[in-house]
Order: sequence, then structure tokens, then C-alpha cells
Amino acid sequence: MLALHGLTGYGGRWRHLAGYLPEIPIAAPDLIGHGKSSWAAPWSLDANVSALASLLDEADAPALVVGHSFGGGLAMHLAAARPDRVAALLLLDPAIGLDGGWMRDIAHAMFASPDYPDAEQARAEKSTGSWADVDPALLAAEIDEHLIELPNGRYGWRVSLPAMMSYWSELARDFVLPPTGTATTLVRAKRTSPPYVSDRLIGELQQRLGSDLQLLDFDCNHMVPHAKPTEVAALIRTLLEAG
Repeated sequence: MLALHGLTGYGGRWRHLAGYLPEIPIAAPDLIGHGKSSWAAPWSLDANVSALASLLDEADAPALVVGHSFGGGLAMHLAAARPDRVAALLLLDPAIGLDGGWMRDIAHAMFASPDYPDAEQARAEKSTGSWADVDPALLAAEIDEHLIELPNGRYGWRVSLPAMMSYWSELARDFVLPPTGTATTLVRAKRTSPPYVSDRLIGELQQRLGSDLQLLDFDCNHMVPHAKPTEVAALIRTLLEAG
């Protein structure tokens, strides 16, 4: 299984879910511009697809690709580019094909205020937003591992700010669809507001995949793997057993 994190995240986010799947080998890399991966340009979906395809080429067989948020959109692009290495998809509240004006506003806000005076402000921002229904211990682990002190004495996530600016634009790119016959489960987080999963995305996936698409609604906020780990682990086992 290949697990792809969301924007501003890092591969270590999947450690909690891995505890529910001890029998399954999981690769969870830091995406380009995130964590301890390369921060060198280009910062694009295509650059990540190329890097991830090289990783999949080292595996003995095609992999289940699980993507959350930005990672979900990336998973779709990866399946389209390398269908020979992608056995199935699990898309957890994927973010792709989003409104360009909305992405501009998010990027502008991040550029204007990219860091925090202390870790407690970072915790408060997360706990009142998309992490509101996540176990506080998981947020504490995120802060301990992924929040760093910056040269200016403030605190920020271990990510490249220029890369993040580029990626917000990438989320406004149109999505590409996985090949016909790709077993795909799409999970929509019902509390994400505004929603990332559009009716158009659902409709085009249904038209392309037919009975190979399973659409599920989870009553949670955007951090689906953290908020619903038992349910996500069950979906992963089902997809792997079907393959």
C-alpha cells in the first residue's frame, strides 16, 4: 500500500492508521516540498507522480494507493499515468479540480501569515478547524514531529512555503480520471465545509468507472484517516482482498 498525505502534511501522519493494519506493508513518503523530502522545484502534481512512479517500480506488484486530500488528487493522476503500477484507489476526501478563486484566497492567507508565535496557537488553529473531531493525542504527535522552530523564533510546519504556494494552484487544475476498470472507493467527509468533493467529480468518476466505483459518506471532518481509522482500515483490507 502506498499512502499519500495532504497539503502541508507529512508521511508520518499515516503511522496511526498503520497501527490498525499491522499485517500490511505501507510506504508513506513525504511528498516533494514536505517534511524531509526534497524541497527543490518543480512543485507540481507531475513532479510528484514521477517520483512516486519510481517508488512503485521498486515494488514486486501493483499497489493499492490511498490518498487523503491533496494526496487523493495526486493518487488519481498517478493511476492515470501509471495504471500498470496502481491496483486500486482509496480516495479520502480528495482535493482536486477546486475553484481557482478559493485557492487564491487560501494561498494569500497562508502567504500573509505562514507561521505561529508558539505551538499553542498552531494547536488551537487545528483543533478548531479540520482536526476538530480528531483525538487530541494525534494532534499532539503532529505538533511534536512536524512543527519546527524557524530562524525568526516563530514556529511553522516543516514544509516549503514556495512549494505550498505552487500546490494551492495545482489544486485548481482539472482532475484526471483513473482508467476504466480501476477499483476505486471514494470517501466524502460530510463535515468538510465548503466541500472538496464536487458533484462533478463524483459524476465523472461514476461515468468512467461504473460498478468499479464505491461512494461512501463519512460523518466526520476533513481528516478522515485520523477521525475514522477503524472504518478506513476496513476499506483498505476490502480493497486488498478484492485485488
